[in-house]
Amino acid sequence: MESSDSRCKQQISWLWPMTDPDANLQTVLIARMAGGDVDSKPVDEEEPRNPDETAADGSRKPVVLVTNADGIGSHGLTFLVEALVREEQCDVHVCAPDSDKSVSGHSITLHQTVSATSADLKGATAFEVSGSAADCVSLALSGSLFSWSKPTLVISGVNKGSNCCGHNIFYSGAVAGAREALMCGVPSLVISLNWKKEKSQESDFKDAVDVCLPLINVAIRDIEKGIFPRNCLLNIEIPTAPCANQGFKLTRQSLWRYVSNWQAVSASRHPTAGQFMSMHQSLGIQLAQLGRDASAAGAARRVGAQRKIVEIESVAEAGKPEQREAVKKYFRLEFLEKEQEPKVEEDSDFRALANGFIAVTPLYLDLQVQPEIQASASDWLAAVLKETEEAPEADV
Repeated sequence: MESSDSRCKQQISWLWPMTDPDANLQTVLIARMAGGDVDSKPVDEEEPRNPDETAADGSRKPVVLVTNADGIGSHGLTFLVEALVREEQCDVHVCAPDSDKSVSGHSITLHQTVSATSADLKGATAFEVSGSAADCVSLALSGSLFSWSKPTLVISGVNKGSNCCGHNIFYSGAVAGAREALMCGVPSLVISLNWKKEKSQESDFKDAVDVCLPLINVAIRDIEKGIFPRNCLLNIEIPTAPCANQGFKLTRQSLWRYVSNWQAVSASRHPTAGQFMSMHQSLGIQLAQLGRDASAAGAARRVGAQRKIVEIESVAEAGKPEQREAVKKYFRLEFLEKEQEPKVEEDSDFRALANGFIAVTPLYLDLQVQPEIQASASDWLAAVLKETEEAPEADV
């Protein structure tokens, strides 16, 4: 049977501009895949992250933290950890949610207890956490869970489903895990497989890891040399058939997004929802009845200092107060693909993935708007303030 490695020999066709100051990664990758190497300007290596692990040559191994949003038991994370351990190029640590936390965005757990339980992942030090992907990375980098606080690289993935659909990266728990690392000053990658329910299978995750492993190894090397792209995380999107990919392509984040579709859910279609509603309605009616009885029969009393009489302070009118029944409705959210694709640029992640490329998109933390948007907002605010100042004072 043909091995996965031999089936996944892809053409490395980075379209990373050679004039880009961060182009070294692709240069090294191409050279390595061709069996050679590339001279690079010497850069002082950073202090090794893990004081205990050493490589075969006696040098200290870099530490790689793996997380995800699909949960620690997902196939994507399992195959990724197995590959990293097998390569023996780094010390692998895992901190991932104990259950599926997909589409959780950059949520964090505040003022509540989070548990971290040791997990069995051969060759790696692993914990499963009762929190989101962002929680996992934040905890791992805090120095409270592991003996280190700053790994060489954080990898989030391999995620089940694409994260390249424009605005949807803000919903992604996997992207949030990588973003949390970047916020803490640690280089990060997020890797996703464009999973299709009718076409994809479990082995595709292993193939996705195989095609990305050369990039991961070179990323670790370049980080150690100080020549990895700075101030950004790399969002790596792998096509549905990983072994048939057209190569790597540097892309831009598209603005394409799914359509949000909220569907009403009836109690008759979902009996548990009806039971939940009936139970609370029944409890509410009982409490209301008790309130009416107490109001009518046992109103608060007070004894007058001069006149020793009992005064009724409050009695419900005729024992029949106005009753309002709460209305509770149930809904379910689904994302729908648009029937017609919007016009997207050829260098967008969405277009590259659709054309079979492995899309590599730098994502930044900088939220500064473009100059023309800043100018437009400035003009609008100035006009509002001027209008407010010129408006006559309201009569008191």
